[in-house]
Amino acid sequence: MRIVILGAGQVGASVAESLVSENNDITVVDSDHERLAYLQDRLDLQTVVGNAAHPSVLASAGLEDADLLIAVTQSDQTNLVACKVAHSIFNVPARIARLRARDFLDSEKLLSPENFAVDYALCPEHVITEYIARLVDFPEALQVLSFGSGRLALVAVRAYSGGLLVGSPIKEMPNHLPPGIEGRIAAIYRRDGAITPTGDTIIEDGDEVFLLAAEEHIRTVMRELRRSVEPVRRVMIAGGGNIGLRVAQALENKCQVKVIELDRRRAEFVATALKSVLVLNGDATDEELLQQEAIDEMDLFLALTSDDEDNIMAGSLAKRMGSKRVVALINRRAYAELVQGGPIDIAISPAQVSIGTLLTYVRHGDVAQVHSLRRGAAEALEIVAHGEQKNSKVVGRRIGELPEIAGAFIAAIVRDLDKSRDIGFLGLAKQKQMGRVLIAHKDVMIESGDHVIVFCLDKKVVKQVEKLFAVGFHFF
Repeated sequence: MRIVILGAGQVGASVAESLVSENNDITVVDSDHERLAYLQDRLDLQTVVGNAAHPSVLASAGLEDADLLIAVTQSDQTNLVACKVAHSIFNVPARIARLRARDFLDSEKLLSPENFAVDYALCPEHVITEYIARLVDFPEALQVLSFGSGRLALVAVRAYSGGLLVGSPIKEMPNHLPPGIEGRIAAIYRRDGAITPTGDTIIEDGDEVFLLAAEEHIRTVMRELRRSVEPVRRVMIAGGGNIGLRVAQALENKCQVKVIELDRRRAEFVATALKSVLVLNGDATDEELLQQEAIDEMDLFLALTSDDEDNIMAGSLAKRMGSKRVVALINRRAYAELVQGGPIDIAISPAQVSIGTLLTYVRHGDVAQVHSLRRGAAEALEIVAHGEQKNSKVVGRRIGELPEIAGAFIAAIVRDLDKSRDIGFLGLAKQKQMGRVLIAHKDVMIESGDHVIVFCLDKKVVKQVEKLFAVGFHFF
């Protein structure tokens, strides 16, 4: 696929890195020559220096031959104009734009083909807010993701000495679970190396374990590896920017929230946008301020400024002064890998969190969702199986009969999800929380319409997985 990416910032660079590894033809456009030179030194791609909204620059990037435009510059206006130009002048089949302003995001008419012609609007701030809100709901987790319209949960936890399953083989897990509750350990990372779990694999203290189970059962399954943690009731947020404000709005009706913002005017604006949140004008790395605001009573400290170093410093200080748990936004991958597991419990890469939703629209086949794992090292795909046995390599076949792909395996299936629609008031379709969750075993047969959850411990095998689920051209 020929793809033109506008913007070489954190999101654009992460998207380029992911797509280049899948043998796509990538061109990146940005006005910053140094950023482009850095990307070109690391990745096999083309670059063009210039304004991403100018037709001449887009022509130089080869947009007339492109299959997809991904406009992820820092400017909403540039991204919108680029999509319009791509549609009207270059006839690019698919166009994705990164947008921040709600005025654009909330207007389907503005994004329609006759106006700015945006097929999919990506709002990283919204994705990150939802991600953090899930971590608040599961305070013992390192990562919380969902599949199958919320029917299936994937939770990453750190195994601790004393957990029911720690020191025991995985095959003993069903003995600890109540009847009718089933879960699966989908992946294990031990000392930064991936382990494909089998029944004889023994969980060790400190392992990062990915658990899969039906949403209503996931907490029960988590108790196999982690002790229960008290719910989050008190939260302090460092940074009242776009993400900090959105997170505060999402949490203010659930928790007692305090926000620390350095810029006085921004602090005043945030205070007017929130109803029951205390907004403080100050520096989140000010030890005296944190002490005055009872940092030692906080269940969660969120470092959400736009500066990596400030987030690391504020998070480390908050943990040293008594905050039970610390989460920090860190853009640089090297920084995130360095600090997570120390004073900072969870380091979130904004680009890696938001990239999954974008990749969903890039993948071949009927990919319903893509989640990036371990800061982009692995992926979990939700793929809808289509066809029938005569034209599909997976439909009508048991999981144990499928061709093996090294580094990839099926972890679970959500069945009858599309059949769970009900006609609600005024004839509007209303999605009910139905659909059956099937934990993958070798004898489970895949049916047409199944939402199949596939783990790819190595992103290089994604193309093979997509090819496996592809339907033959004679399927109607």
